[in-house]
Amino acid sequence: MPQNLESSGCGAGATRPITEIFSACKIGFWPPASLDREGRTGGRRFVQDPKLHGAFSETGRSLDLTMAQPIPSEDAVDASLASQQRVIITNSCGEKLVGLLHDTGSKKLVILCHGFRSSKDDETILNLTAALTSKGLGVFRFDFSGNGESEGVFQFGNYRKEAEDLHAVVLYFSDQKYEISAIVGHSKGGDVVLLYASRYRDVHTVVNLSGRFALDRGIERFLGKDFIQRINKDGFIDVVDKTGKVAFRVTEESLMDRLNIDMHAACLSIDKGCRVFTVHGSADEIIPVEDALEIAKLIPSHKLHIIEGANHCYTEHQEELAKTVVDFLTSIQAEDAAVVGDL
Repeated sequence: MPQNLESSGCGAGATRPITEIFSACKIGFWPPASLDREGRTGGRRFVQDPKLHGAFSETGRSLDLTMAQPIPSEDAVDASLASQQRVIITNSCGEKLVGLLHDTGSKKLVILCHGFRSSKDDETILNLTAALTSKGLGVFRFDFSGNGESEGVFQFGNYRKEAEDLHAVVLYFSDQKYEISAIVGHSKGGDVVLLYASRYRDVHTVVNLSGRFALDRGIERFLGKDFIQRINKDGFIDVVDKTGKVAFRVTEESLMDRLNIDMHAACLSIDKGCRVFTVHGSADEIIPVEDALEIAKLIPSHKLHIIEGANHCYTEHQEELAKTVVDFLTSIQAEDAAVVGDL
């Protein structure tokens, strides 16, 4: 029998199994100069009226601003000053990856990576884009192959392939004379940026937001306790949404792609000169905070930040998350500038 899923508000078009959803992932507020899915910004920040529930589109991406009350922005620079440009990059498989470049005039670029069955229009990705561009940092957000607007077929695993998608993006912007200041990934994207750093040495700052350490965990809640037997018998498991429509198919190959990834070995393979910052919510209901602690033990140059009370989607902690990431990246920039000044 197909596994049943229910839509969540975490990510664009993301779906998660009913058994994994302990609290709905909704946007609690809109940070300074936040962006919509097309990259537009109103230069304001919004807080949700506690008496009203935020309205989302079918894909869970669009916040209904008629349900929100504007409050004045504080010290943020208007992110609308950043120009937006649609960029298409071909990966190593010949598939076109679609992304949006937010150009602030700086050649320092942060690349943002979305999570499982999400896209570049994920709420967390949009909020990080607004926060980073308000500090003058350029941002590129894109869809992995098989997700969003990008070409390719969605697969349950694809961790290594998504790391190669990221490599194609890094090479493209390096050729365009950009300096890749950091790669940032949420959830599955967090694993992707860690895997990238374990293989490549061309990006020296990595931010992992709620990535999973033990990839063999969490599957039973997703596919059922007997998933191994069912995969061995049928060769696949169909996962359906709440309407009964098949959302995607998990094949034996895609399942093994996930199970064969050793994050322990990957973390140990990350170069000592690569600075890794892990952020995790203490109340993460999808990936336990213990996974972040395991990652922290293994990576030589690592900093860990736990956001108290935050769930996997940072529903009520979007502003704190954005500030935490921005503060880390700007502090790294200041350190690097000081080192250059001393030379």
